[in-house]
Amino acid sequence: MQRGGGRGGRGGKKNHKGQRRHFTDEDELREQAQKAEKEKAWRHQQGIESEEEDEDEARAKNRDMPPSESESESESEEEEGKPKGVSHLIAVENPNRTGAKSARKVTELGDKPTSGNLSRREREELEKQEARRKYQALHAAGKTEEAQADLARLAIIRKQREEAAKKKEEERKAKEALAAAKSKGKS
Repeated sequence: MQRGGGRGGRGGKKNHKGQRRHFTDEDELREQAQKAEKEKAWRHQQGIESEEEDEDEARAKNRDMPPSESESESESEEEEGKPKGVSHLIAVENPNRTGAKSARKVTELGDKPTSGNLSRREREELEKQEARRKYQALHAAGKTEEAQADLARLAIIRKQREEAAKKKEEERKAKEALAAAKSKGKS
């Protein structure tokens, strides 16, 4: 005989892990909070727990709530006074963690930055730009091999065009002479 609604066993839906959902009642939550307060008061009386630990626990509970202005100011003062963890005990320099030193704006670099404070990539980029500028100047002067080859090609093309223009001119003149001879013969 099957009881409940559908999934065998007692009724109720199961979550994705195969467990039944369990919700804590408000009354149970209040009782748990009261128990915790009583235990805290007892520990405080016995001297087991100090007031600072109480404050830390209260802060942990209120983490999801945004702090008021006065609380945030007092907390920031305390955090500055107390270093967290053991990082203040051990002096470690991580070469991979450069921070804001590596992030520079172009305006901060100035017109011509010295090669001493440039990274390898920046130096290489400047060298490329300088080499490109020099090449273009030589190319414009016709001193590079590529420029000389281009000039030779241009000379050949100009010669061919001049010859083609002369040929067309001769053909045009021949047609005119032929047309003139025909017109003289008809008249």
